[in-house]
Amino acid sequence: MEKSRKLVIIPTYNEKENISNIIHAVMALEDGFDILVLDDNSPDGTASIVKDLISSDSFKNRLHLIERSGKLGLGTAYITGFKWALENKYDYIFEMDADFSHDPKDLPRLLAACEQEGNDMAIGSRYITGVNVVNWPMKRVLMSYYASHYVRIVTGIPIHDTTAGFVCYSRRVLEAMDLDAIRFKGYAFQIEMKFTAYKMGFKVKEVPVIFINRQLGTSKMSTSIFGEAVWGVMQLRWQGIKHHLRKNNC
Repeated sequence: MEKSRKLVIIPTYNEKENISNIIHAVMALEDGFDILVLDDNSPDGTASIVKDLISSDSFKNRLHLIERSGKLGLGTAYITGFKWALENKYDYIFEMDADFSHDPKDLPRLLAACEQEGNDMAIGSRYITGVNVVNWPMKRVLMSYYASHYVRIVTGIPIHDTTAGFVCYSRRVLEAMDLDAIRFKGYAFQIEMKFTAYKMGFKVKEVPVIFINRQLGTSKMSTSIFGEAVWGVMQLRWQGIKHHLRKNNC
């Protein structure tokens, strides 16, 4: 049987302290993950580090880079990456941060949840078995945890970690979605993708992981990103209600 093709998408902005190490860590895994870095014109030279690694024989044809013109948002970065992955015939596509808050050693567990267990989407969940977050300020832990709880109440989707950014998609999920219709850029992007997959009837599994706050570099979180999530959830809920009404009136 031909081995499935797997791509890890890593968006970056000013990640020079982490990017080489995270690439080496993912490439060292036995499952044969390729990497696509999407860099938003980092002034610290992140893209140059990736280019140097691409030119080495060790990562030939397995490490790829798309450079964008500036900070265009997490959501648009992933949409660009998803389209590239589909065009290049990958079977499983992953979202992962560059800063080691997501442990590369958990990638095979997310893959197994889809490839071996038959799920369409696997989420590296911080909250499925309690609160598994290390070195975050308590205020941020509470904000993230209750944001996910709020999303579950408003949307009705049975997912504990709705804002998680550590995800495996099977190809069929991304092929079925209208990626150009995904509107949000920050936290709400993660919620919208999960909401859409669940409402389309795909099988979603949460895999417990431990989230470790970054040691190097600067967090990209902001109150405006969180605010988008709060109001974005209400819009998603309203869309769901309108879709339900249209179906019943047909």
